[in-house]
Amino acid sequence: MPDTRTNAAPSDQEERRRADKPAQSPAREPRRPDEAAARPPRGPREARPPREPREPREPRPGAAPRPVTPIPPITFPESLPVSARRDEIARALREHQVIIVSGETGSGKTTQLPKIALALGRGRGNGGRLIGHTQPRRIAASSVAKRIAQELNSPLGDVVGYKVRFQDRLQPGASVKLMTDGILLAETQGDPELRAYDTIIIDEAHERSLNIDFLLGYLRQLLPRRPDLKIIVTSATIDADRFAKHFESAKGPAPVIHVSGRLYPVEQRWRPFEDGKDFDLNDAIVDAVDELWRQGPGDVLVFLPGEREIREAAERLRGHHPPGVEILPLFARLSQQEQDRVFETGARPRIVLATNVAETSLTVPGIRYVVDSGLARVKRYSYRNKVEQLQIEPVSQAAANQRAGRCGRVSNGVCIRLYDETDFAGRTRFTDPEILRSSLAGVILRMKSLHLGTVEDFPFLEPPPRKAIADGYALLAELGAVDDLNELTPIGHELSKLPLDPRIGRMIIEARQRHALTEVLVIASALSVQDVRDRPLEQQQAADQRHKPFDDEKSEFSGYLKLWKWLDTSRGGDGQAHKLSARKHEALLRENFISPRRVREWRDIHSQLHTVVAEHGWRLNDAPATYEQVHLSMLAGLLGNIGLKSDEDDWYLGARGIKFWRHPGAHLSKKPGRWIVTAELVETTRLFGRGIAAIEPQWLPGIAGHLIKTQLLDPHWEKKAAEVVALERATLYGIVIYNNRRVNYAKLDPMGAREIFIRQALVAGEWDTKLPFLAHNQKMVRQVQELEHKSRRQDVLVDDELIFAYYDRHIPADVHSGASLERWFRYAAKADARLLQLSKEELMRHEAAGVTSEAFPKTIRLGGIDCAAAYLHEPGDQRDGVTVTVPIYALNQVSDDRCEWLVPGMVAAKVQALMKSLPQRPRSRLVPLPDTAAEFVELVPFGDGGLTDAVLKFVRERTQLAVQRNDFKLDMLSPHLFMNFKVVDEHGRQLGMGRHLPTLKAELGSQARSAFQALAALKVKQSAAAPEAAPAPAPGGGGGAKAQRVPAPAPAPAAPVEPAKYTAWTFGELPELMELRKGAQTLVGFPALIDKGTHVEIEVFDEPEVAAAKHRAGLRRLIALQIREPLKYLEKNIPDLQKMAVAYMPLGTQEELRAQIIDVALDRAFLGEPLPTDELAFKARIEEGRSRLNLIAQEVARQAGLVLAEYAAAARKLKDTRNLPKEAVDDIQAQLQRLVDKRFIARTPWAALQHLPRYLKAVVMRLDKWRADPARDAQRLAELRPLEQRYLRRVAELKGQHDARLDEYRWLLEELRVSFFAQELRTPQPVSVKRLDKAWAQMSS
Repeated sequence: MPDTRTNAAPSDQEERRRADKPAQSPAREPRRPDEAAARPPRGPREARPPREPREPREPRPGAAPRPVTPIPPITFPESLPVSARRDEIARALREHQVIIVSGETGSGKTTQLPKIALALGRGRGNGGRLIGHTQPRRIAASSVAKRIAQELNSPLGDVVGYKVRFQDRLQPGASVKLMTDGILLAETQGDPELRAYDTIIIDEAHERSLNIDFLLGYLRQLLPRRPDLKIIVTSATIDADRFAKHFESAKGPAPVIHVSGRLYPVEQRWRPFEDGKDFDLNDAIVDAVDELWRQGPGDVLVFLPGEREIREAAERLRGHHPPGVEILPLFARLSQQEQDRVFETGARPRIVLATNVAETSLTVPGIRYVVDSGLARVKRYSYRNKVEQLQIEPVSQAAANQRAGRCGRVSNGVCIRLYDETDFAGRTRFTDPEILRSSLAGVILRMKSLHLGTVEDFPFLEPPPRKAIADGYALLAELGAVDDLNELTPIGHELSKLPLDPRIGRMIIEARQRHALTEVLVIASALSVQDVRDRPLEQQQAADQRHKPFDDEKSEFSGYLKLWKWLDTSRGGDGQAHKLSARKHEALLRENFISPRRVREWRDIHSQLHTVVAEHGWRLNDAPATYEQVHLSMLAGLLGNIGLKSDEDDWYLGARGIKFWRHPGAHLSKKPGRWIVTAELVETTRLFGRGIAAIEPQWLPGIAGHLIKTQLLDPHWEKKAAEVVALERATLYGIVIYNNRRVNYAKLDPMGAREIFIRQALVAGEWDTKLPFLAHNQKMVRQVQELEHKSRRQDVLVDDELIFAYYDRHIPADVHSGASLERWFRYAAKADARLLQLSKEELMRHEAAGVTSEAFPKTIRLGGIDCAAAYLHEPGDQRDGVTVTVPIYALNQVSDDRCEWLVPGMVAAKVQALMKSLPQRPRSRLVPLPDTAAEFVELVPFGDGGLTDAVLKFVRERTQLAVQRNDFKLDMLSPHLFMNFKVVDEHGRQLGMGRHLPTLKAELGSQARSAFQALAALKVKQSAAAPEAAPAPAPGGGGGAKAQRVPAPAPAPAAPVEPAKYTAWTFGELPELMELRKGAQTLVGFPALIDKGTHVEIEVFDEPEVAAAKHRAGLRRLIALQIREPLKYLEKNIPDLQKMAVAYMPLGTQEELRAQIIDVALDRAFLGEPLPTDELAFKARIEEGRSRLNLIAQEVARQAGLVLAEYAAAARKLKDTRNLPKEAVDDIQAQLQRLVDKRFIARTPWAALQHLPRYLKAVVMRLDKWRADPARDAQRLAELRPLEQRYLRRVAELKGQHDARLDEYRWLLEELRVSFFAQELRTPQPVSVKRLDKAWAQMSS
């Protein structure tokens, strides 16, 4: 989280951080615990310069002059190396404005240089101004001030004092002022030329903190305006030449005075170790201390990277050494009393565990030995992740040497380095300056507010990298402080007036606008100090329990507010409770595991922030702010720290693609929401977010509008909204805030919206409007499109671009939606009633010749009814060509021949395609084919027979060649030249679609029959009830059959009418066909008697073949009912029935055999053609057949016996034949099943039944011959199989539909088998493979 305080050097930052808070948020500068509250809290990196530079105020007239403390006698300890060089230093200081003093650790430069300046007559005590002496850390500032005051025998604050954060020990008449470098930077805000000082000492400049670098650059610019100002820069490393060159003047580089530091030699020992499960850093430290103390007594200084490592090492050492050993931690966050213990030497041996605070800033007395881990916590800023991280890194060579020098002060020293010499040699010479590893937002903001020029041109000792500068600008852009040209915005100007971290300042500015200042000041100050809640390792559970009341469900920021309120109420004194004393209140805080010291620091920072707000005249809000007000204010400064929860895991997607996790120590009573903001991102084992609060994504556009990147996707016309809409996608640092948000595209791109509106709404017609022109134009377009489909040309309708151009020309430029067009149209249509209406001629490129209603009718008469015809020119589409919609009840009556002709307008194209499919010889005699096809259309009447037959006859006559039907290659014709049938039910729902009518009939024939019979529900009974209906002539005109016209029934009553049952011919004349009307349509039905066992009924069928088969069975049943007694006698006297039943046993029962014989006998005796159609003819037929029934039955029985005998012989022969190949076995079994099935007597035509014994004998002979010549059998079978397979495929395709030619082919196959396998049995006619191929070709064509 950004800090409200001035910056700290990296080493101080490392001291302040605990193991549980190892890093800072993006752009957070190090906080210096030792900085004094010389000003309201300021931003990171460096102190904020003044709002308006001004000279220090002179004393008011008559005012008493400030008392000046006289300078006591000055002495210089001769034991310090710098004392021997004091004359040289004094001379250089008199002659130069800037000098560089390079002194190793222990040289005494820190304490003696102020005294040298005093001895030169500088300082207030000598009639001058202050001698300012900066230190990187407040612990160093206070300890050095005490040391110098002690050497001058002067009370602290009189001559020498210090000013650090929260402490001011400086009297008005003092001459030397110790302070942190951040305090001096803060003073540039009110004293830009630092007139309060005549001498400034920048100590420990080698640490190169951001504050130091900024001070060095600032002072370099200041020197020409302050020729009286003397600058002393000290460095503890040999890198002093860089400082000398930085302050180069006309006299050349600033003089460098080197002062030796070590008084005794230091022995280096290398003790590298391998960190593992059984041996770690603490073990290495224990071994090193043991090794050193074996050499002799002496205090040991151990350098460790951080507080957590110090505590772990202390615990290990206490367990290893006896109680007499004093183990002392030393880090910047320790209290003053604990720090002072380090400087008190005694009789007991000491082990001091320190961070790099003890490298140069402090000199721990009595140190003889040093153990160097070689590690330090170093702050680094990630330009990719925008996070500052405290990483444990190897220290530089210079820092390692500084550490070693700490043990050569009192005697010969020994330094044990817990790494090897090769590792040391590979390290960098110097520690990277902080400016090279920090965010520069605050620096840039301060420089811009002071008009110091660009950061690129500022005289930094070592200019920051361009990447760091760009990152600083990026942070300011995130805060809205700079514009696209990197110039300050109004918010930037406001921020520059606030001596605060830019993030904190941005939060406060936003809080002022949102009336949430009271709450945000509390939260901002809380984020600027370490969490006041303690969580000791040994009492974690108890601490968590005490802290739970302060936890909030959604926000740790709200938790701070709860805790702040509790701190106020727990003290009491508000009228509700007695006010606790300070001691009792501290005890209460400790009881609740809350650090009193950190609470005081929190209150101090809050007070400073409050002072800043008050100085600007901003009032705190009286009414409590809402959650949204508070968190929007916080969000303004933390936009780079938002996170979106992953759907798959517990991590959050942060800015610029980083992943982070919720910190395990987050003070939340529930899991945070999907969208969060964090106060800081901390990288330890992984990147964690701390200071978590739930936010709403809809807040972001309002607060982060300057950062959100929007992308418009898929601009499109929305019919319902009647406007062009685009889908907006918004991202903030790569995180999608919202997706597919509908926005009015016309507001962003009016011309683009207008074009889409015209193309989609008007040209494509995707707009529901009552404006007359659009419906008119769409109607005209449809008419032209129909002409295109019928003529199968796509060049009649003008293209969309011409229609677009028409609308574009006539519609004003500001019309881009349905509403805007309607507004304009209502006004403009008053002058032109046909406004925007296109004519048919304007939509056509040319006339569509030949496209007439006669050539392309809207209905086609099929099956006695008019079927709707639709035309489509879309090659590859299922509906390409002409599609007729056939009601299911009419399907079975649709004629194949009529459908071949399509419609008159398409005949010529189909005839030409048929002629083109012919072989080359006849085709060559028909060229040019278009003319020949046109001649055919002119000469041959449309719909006369089948089209293919008509074309075949025409071609034969024209070419004088014996062209065969199968010469036409129908598979070469385009699909659109075959009629497409769409079969629908009574509700118009599609039941099937295809171009092959027999297949559709096979699939839907039974359903069609049921639908037809439902339509003809009145049947003959209703026909008899309407004698007034005039009979219609039969369509076929054959057999003297009569037709009867019957009106279609009214809607069926609720209770179905029971059909009439007949046992005699009492129903009058039965017509061959009946005409049924459905609306304006007339259907033809075929009545038939239906066998119901004990009686017959009359039903009407839609197919004459089906009706005939049903009628024959019904007549048979009616005849049987008339001759019951003769039938009983016949059933008992069928010759050899029992013998035949034995052979029939594998197929069925004796009763089934008897029934078949009697049925065939009845057919042959009574049902010869023509069948009776009235009662008189029926009775005559009975009398004729009664006398011959027995003889016919005996003949049928005899033939059945022959077949069964031969069948048994063939089956037995097949069973007895050994080693017969499986192919032959399968073939013979299939043949036997075809010839002799369960109903072979009834199903086999009488003529074919006479040949069955011969076919079965041929099977026996085949098996006999196989033994002699198996190869010949296999060869014949191979020739036979293709012929038989195509027959079986065709049978499957017909799905039970009868085909007389296919039956004929079937018996030819049986004759071919006789010819192949039993030629001795002879065949009634010549038969061969070639003859069968020819028969198949004729049948297929």
